[in-house]
Amino acid sequence: MKTDSIETPKEKKKISSRGGARPGCGRKKGSKNHVSVEDLLASLEARSGGQRYEELLVEDFISARNEGDKNVVLKYHNLILNKVMNTLAKIEVTDSEDAIQAKQLAFAEALSKLTGIKQD
Repeated sequence: MKTDSIETPKEKKKISSRGGARPGCGRKKGSKNHVSVEDLLASLEARSGGQRYEELLVEDFISARNEGDKNVVLKYHNLILNKVMNTLAKIEVTDSEDAIQAKQLAFAEALSKLTGIKQD
């Protein structure tokens, strides 16, 4: 790395020759991305006769299945399983009456030990 040095009465400064921040360079404040997802989807919808992107995905998936293109079908399955199923997954936990009573007793005992108040 090439550096020049400038002598000042108090200290010696090194100036890098690799650029750095300069006035007027870089993106302007408030500038927007040239391509937004909304604009891209709107353009796709306009060119596909008003069909939404989700409808196009379903059509392409069915077409790949009908043509027997197993590689593309597998990619669609991965897409669906990784993205769509995560939002649909639910876990329901149910406890029996005995389990609930055991948890209440254990909590009461732990609280009693922490506070020093005896259980009744």
